[in-house]
Amino acid sequence: MEGRKAIGTYFEGVAARYLEAQGVQIRERNVYNRGGEIDLIGLHHDTLVFFEVRYRGTGSLVDPASSISYPKRQKLLKAVSFYLHRHQLWNALSRIDVVAISPGTVKKYRVQWIKNAIQADI
Repeated sequence: MEGRKAIGTYFEGVAARYLEAQGVQIRERNVYNRGGEIDLIGLHHDTLVFFEVRYRGTGSLVDPASSISYPKRQKLLKAVSFYLHRHQLWNALSRIDVVAISPGTVKKYRVQWIKNAIQADI
């Protein structure tokens, strides 16, 4: 499990550098609460954005974005709701984005930023 944690930390750093280059101000990393873990939290323009970072290597049968299961989405929604409530940000503009990272052909990594990728079922 230690290897998976190190890989996760590494690719969260890759995602953070990519997002900062796109104008996102990263506020927090690896936020744990009763709902679960939030990989990155940032501010993009006037919106508070919660990021789920996914990496899949060569030979993976599923692309990174598709690897987010229904239970994982529910856990992430719960973690974000808990965070917003705990920090009294329930009226803040917010969304959940996914940063999907896979090996690239031209560059070292292919990074895909999917905005508003996970939404609550209302």
